Amino acid sequence: GVPGGLRLSYATLGAFMKYPKESLPKKPTQQISDKKFGFFQSEKAVFADIATELGLLQKEGEGVRYHRHPLTFLVEAADDICYTIIDFEDGINLGFISEDYALEYFIKLVKDRINTKKYNQMTTVGDRLSYLRALAINTLIMDAIRIFEEYEEAILKGEFHMALLDKSQYAAQISDIIGISVSKIYKSPEVIEKELAGYKIIADILEVYTKALMNAKNDCATSYDKLLLQSLPETYFDGANSTYELLLGACCFVAGLSDSAAVYIHNKIMGRKL
Repeated sequence: GVPGGLRLSYATLGAFMKYPKESLPKKPTQQISDKKFGFFQSEKAVFADIATELGLLQKEGEGVRYHRHPLTFLVEAADDICYTIIDFEDGINLGFISEDYALEYFIKLVKDRINTKKYNQMTTVGDRLSYLRALAINTLIMDAIRIFEEYEEAILKGEFHMALLDKSQYAAQISDIIGISVSKIYKSPEVIEKELAGYKIIADILEVYTKALMNAKNDCATSYDKLLLQSLPETYFDGANSTYELLLGACCFVAGLSDSAAVYIHNKIMGRKL
């Protein structure tokens, strides 16, 4: 690959950093930009360069914390809109949510924009769901734009501390849809079983790789450790001098695995037949 990765612009980097806050164990505030951290200590200098170049507003108090790039609110809204609607639709397609039930909740969201004649001409539930899903996404996009424009001055001053959709005129409908997704999809036995398996798989992979890396760093790697590290791309530990950098590399490797790749590696390290 090309050194420097995607070589994104300062504006792009600033816009997708939802939480411009360093990775230290400081309690989050009520401000949404403090909810999580956005960069590791290894990237602190890079973040400082981005913040300076973009003129991000620094927050007062302990730690490195900044107000968001204004466009971040739109990035977040796009993320919220897609996941809210698409997860709901996935739940319908997987049979966790009945189609009639789903139609009812979609209609509640788009009742002011629906083309009744066009809708009634659709003969299949699939067509109706597709139409309502597209209309719902468009409805929420237009509402997010309205809110952004209404609060633009406060956003630019660093005085807007919530997600755009928290101010949506459709907040109640969004909350209903998310509530159904939580109860019917995220808490379904099938999903919980997969999550439980996922936690175990990730924990096992991290355990063996971090142990091997630390043993290699301390010149006490076993034959197993050496074999294992041959399967770890050098980019994740080449040039890493500190324990922090080694552990970050291991986490980055595991975080980048697809579900199938994680299962494949887990089967290998557990000695299972592939």
